[in-house]
Amino acid sequence: MQQAPLRETVNLSGYPDLVVIDLGFQVRKLSGIPALLRIGKGLGEIARNRPPGLLASRRMLIAWNHVGIRQYWSDQDSLLAFTRQQPHAGWWRNFLSDTQGSGFWHEACFAAGGMESVYINMPERAGFAAFAPVVAPVGPLMTARDRLAADRDARAIPKAHAAE
Repeated sequence: MQQAPLRETVNLSGYPDLVVIDLGFQVRKLSGIPALLRIGKGLGEIARNRPPGLLASRRMLIAWNHVGIRQYWSDQDSLLAFTRQQPHAGWWRNFLSDTQGSGFWHEACFAAGGMESVYINMPERAGFAAFAPVVAPVGPLMTARDRLAADRDARAIPKAHAAE
């Protein structure tokens, strides 16, 4: 007799501020391979010296030239603190100054509400960009914090309807 499959779930009640972020890096030209190798080195560094608030991280292969990372953070403040410190701040600054024929994207979902994303050199629409209007990340959409605030504001129930 075949054994029944193991079926489980998790209790996330202890993680009210959980953030799940998917990141992707796509080599678009051969000149992007060194940048991909640096990303791999950086991910190894993060695995050895886990930043405060990073609960778990998984790597995945999306396509032969496209790698992905899913990270689980305890809260938005921990994630944003990590992005502003070395080594991440240096990686990001270097990438934005020269993408070396590669593309990058991230999409974040917040248990407390809201989603935000950014795409750099990703002409093939993926994730949210495959179905939602694409806009320039400027002005009130420049930073992840600002994009999240804009998303939360757009989803807010108007006060006139709150009593219904």
